[in-house]
Amino acid sequence: MNSSQIPCLGPVSIVIVNHNAGSLLTDCVRTGLEQARQVIVVDNASSDSSLSQLEANFPSESRLRVIRSGRNLGFAAGCHTGVQAATESCILFLNPDCILTEGALDRMLKALQSDPRAGMVGGLLTNPDGTEQGGGRRAVPTPWRSFVRAVSLHRFANRWPRLFFDFYLHLQPLPNGPLEVEAISGALMLVRREAIEDVGSWDQGYFLHCEDLDWCMRFRQKGWKILFVPDAPVVHYQGTCSRSRPIFVEWHKHKGMMRFYRKFFYHQYPGILMWLVALGVWGRFGVVAAYYGVLHVRRFLGFGRG
Repeated sequence: MNSSQIPCLGPVSIVIVNHNAGSLLTDCVRTGLEQARQVIVVDNASSDSSLSQLEANFPSESRLRVIRSGRNLGFAAGCHTGVQAATESCILFLNPDCILTEGALDRMLKALQSDPRAGMVGGLLTNPDGTEQGGGRRAVPTPWRSFVRAVSLHRFANRWPRLFFDFYLHLQPLPNGPLEVEAISGALMLVRREAIEDVGSWDQGYFLHCEDLDWCMRFRQKGWKILFVPDAPVVHYQGTCSRSRPIFVEWHKHKGMMRFYRKFFYHQYPGILMWLVALGVWGRFGVVAAYYGVLHVRRFLGFGRG
């Protein structure tokens, strides 16, 4: 079926960067094909059956394109590859463990098209049980805000909201309509091509995590609005692609945090504070890595089995 036969579909290319998403990839692509004109899967050297399952389910779908990178390029580089292959005026970056609900993309697209300065739109990321996930709408985690969260000073946000602001906006009530926010999640990000051409593509210096915050910062620096659409729910089976290598993922997550802080806040904060931020980031990584290391040893020794 070609695009002339499906006029109801939005002018959107969906870009999905896959790495061992299993059967969820097929479900993700299926919901994407139901709502967009083009779906592009950039596969970062998956070793599971996700691609074979996908091809078995869509053996002759002309609107689906699979690009095999041959190696794990990282999320940002995979998204950049997808941008280069996309043909539509808007591009939806969608994690392979996300399932679009009926009409979600259309509502996001309408919000994007409602304001010529809207460059990026996100929807309501939910857990499988329907509760809202963190990240779908958020404020930028500046070094100060991250410190406030780390030492639990956010508990005083009701009394001193400007000083102890909590960047986890999903704890606030849902707005009645589209709301401008500082950042959304790269797991669900509808972007205007015109804005990409103005801002530039993803920073491929990130491998995994914080590249979405980087892009949000650059969009806002160029004067593009970022909108959150509360009535566009998308189910996110978070962590599907990262469970097999948690320490690897955490390493790149914390490395990404440091790149993000150096890039945008190095000249705004005293050197001693940035040094303390670095100490906190890598200290946190050490704790997390030790936790996963202990879990691995316990499984190896047979503890915790039923």
